[in-house]
Amino acid sequence: MLPDYTGGGVTNLMSTLSQLLGGGDTGYAPLHGFDMKRAEGARTVVLLVIDGLGYDHLLRVLPAGNLTQHCSAAITSVCPSTTASAVPTFLTGVPPQQHGFTGWFSYFAELGAVLAVLPYRTRLGYMPVDASVVSPADLSGVRPLFARLPLTAESVMPDWIAGSTFNRAFCAGCGVRAYKNLAGLFKTIVQATKHRERSKFVYAYWPGFDALAHQHGVDSPEASAHLAEIDRRIGSLLTTLRGSDSLLLVTADHGFVDTRPQTTLSINQHPQLAELLMAPLCGEPRLAYCYVHPRNQQAFERYVSTHLSSQVELYPSQQLIDEGWFGLGEPHPQLVQRVGHFALLAKDDHKIVHQMPGEAPLQQIGVHGGLSRQEMLVPLSVMEA
Repeated sequence: MLPDYTGGGVTNLMSTLSQLLGGGDTGYAPLHGFDMKRAEGARTVVLLVIDGLGYDHLLRVLPAGNLTQHCSAAITSVCPSTTASAVPTFLTGVPPQQHGFTGWFSYFAELGAVLAVLPYRTRLGYMPVDASVVSPADLSGVRPLFARLPLTAESVMPDWIAGSTFNRAFCAGCGVRAYKNLAGLFKTIVQATKHRERSKFVYAYWPGFDALAHQHGVDSPEASAHLAEIDRRIGSLLTTLRGSDSLLLVTADHGFVDTRPQTTLSINQHPQLAELLMAPLCGEPRLAYCYVHPRNQQAFERYVSTHLSSQVELYPSQQLIDEGWFGLGEPHPQLVQRVGHFALLAKDDHKIVHQMPGEAPLQQIGVHGGLSRQEMLVPLSVMEA
């Protein structure tokens, strides 16, 4: 399932919000079916992103929950379906085609380094990158959405993210409120909506469900119980906000697929393939970018087709750009470099790992980044208070 950038994705939701809040045209169509007149009467617009919450999973686990009852649409994430690419879309209004962040690990040719983008650290050694030398905003070149809004805006973030290099770069133009736990998230949202301004935008982010889905699996009792608690607190939030002329939108950055040890493809166990690579695999466990010297490309394609065809699909990376996987319109000037020469798309419930020196093995059960329906479709719940 490819992302829908023409009117049915998170990119289009952000286009709608940009127009609603006075941020102007993002270059993308507004979200199909969104009632703009209903939204225009809101004094406060709150966008809550629950990291990792897939549409099908929500309907299966909480068929009678608050989020399901108010779910107005199933919309698509971006490609890859991952926080490192979708959260920049929420913060800039445009997808990877323009903002240039193409996965958790990205090769930045202008730096000659592979970085973990959101923590803004090098992959090898996990060393912080000096933002005074080059900031995440420099690597993107896209102006944050908050900086374009002619109204008061605030972001509500976990305390360990609120002051991070990446968050500071893309929350320019808004106030930042930090919280410590799930109760603190909802308490802080309420505090952020209490204001005297004529209108206000509040962006809130919760990573806890994603963390449990990675550790235990999205279908685990731990993840399901946590989702039920989130849903209960959303019901309480609506009661607290009643009469405040608030519009609460709840969506997600991606969904999940649970994997098994036997469906893990480790490049370290294929030394002949690893020798053909110019750099470690980048991107995501479900969509990996491969950097291959031209003289090795035929051998690389031959190895993948002979040994790995049951686990992955092989694409020339330029094909992904040409077919609009990352977005529409003029691409980021470094997009070609950031997606490598080839891409490996994991099939079924497979994941792809490439362990570097000093890295712990990737032992996540729940993963994302691919193009399955479970990963790509996220809910949009719309509630008025």
